[in-house]
Amino acid sequence: MKTIKIALIGAGYISDYHARGLQLIPNVEITAVVARTIESAKKFAEKYGIPNAYTAIQKVLENQEIDGVVISTPNQFHAPYAIDFLKSDKAVFLEKPMAMNAEECKQIDLVAKESNQLVMVGHMWRFDTDTNYIKDTIASGKLGKVFKTKGYGIHENWGPSGWFTKKEFAGGGALADMGVHAIDSIRYLLGDPKPIKVYARVATNFGDYDVDDSAIIIITWDNGTESIIESGWWHPHMDGPEAAAGIFGTKGYASLFPTFLKMTTGEETFEKIIPELPIREEHCDQVIYSRQMEHFVSSIRNNETPIPGILEGQIVLEIVDAAYKSSETGEVINL
Repeated sequence: MKTIKIALIGAGYISDYHARGLQLIPNVEITAVVARTIESAKKFAEKYGIPNAYTAIQKVLENQEIDGVVISTPNQFHAPYAIDFLKSDKAVFLEKPMAMNAEECKQIDLVAKESNQLVMVGHMWRFDTDTNYIKDTIASGKLGKVFKTKGYGIHENWGPSGWFTKKEFAGGGALADMGVHAIDSIRYLLGDPKPIKVYARVATNFGDYDVDDSAIIIITWDNGTESIIESGWWHPHMDGPEAAAGIFGTKGYASLFPTFLKMTTGEETFEKIIPELPIREEHCDQVIYSRQMEHFVSSIRNNETPIPGILEGQIVLEIVDAAYKSSETGEVINL
């Protein structure tokens, strides 16, 4: 079996999860890492036994033996780096959000089609066991008609610093950082419907930065479901952790994180069902990142379109763009 060679672009916190996941896959070699400083690149390379450490992407672009790249840089570089790598005939994995905005997603899509290369986007909750249990429950019809959902992407009494809080590098704040997880997770749970309307209130309440740290969004999907999404940093309380969700059906309710069902059995009575699911070592467990990398490598090996890919990443950013516009205008945005 051919060895798939991967380069990591970025050596920050999330790159550790990707590196550990890739090292679990047979016939995969992490051949290079690119970081902002040579010290960071060499330290990361030594940690994972990676033979090449760089501070610029040029040598990766020129290396025709590299099959794919995993881009985990500030959002500002997602689209330009992805486009350069696609043009150099490499598959691309992009950390979320896919780009700074939906227009950049269209540019990536165009180049991916021209180069006949694949793009995967890091909406990793699609590979989570609890998430898929709830998705399967909804798809079975057990909850009846799903008419409302609530989703969360909130940091309680904490928020990031550095490039995350600078609009020129991140494109947005908590909505672009945390809200994208909640949006994609809800969409996945519902069977990937299309958004048709977005209304939002977005604000900055906690920091001296030019991005948001609080947002409430209402999304109307083409299947008739209404979804409330909350995102934030530094909030004094969160109703649920990253990607947590509540799904309201005519026959019952499903909770994701903590994961359980409440099935209506009569007036003022219900049955609570707690499924037997694997114990989580941490909320964002390594296993979901490992499965994500397995899917990326499998897509490269079999030349198959990955999911989540360009379409999924673009729809999330169309919603994010609409939310910012809605908050500015005070109006519902039709998609």
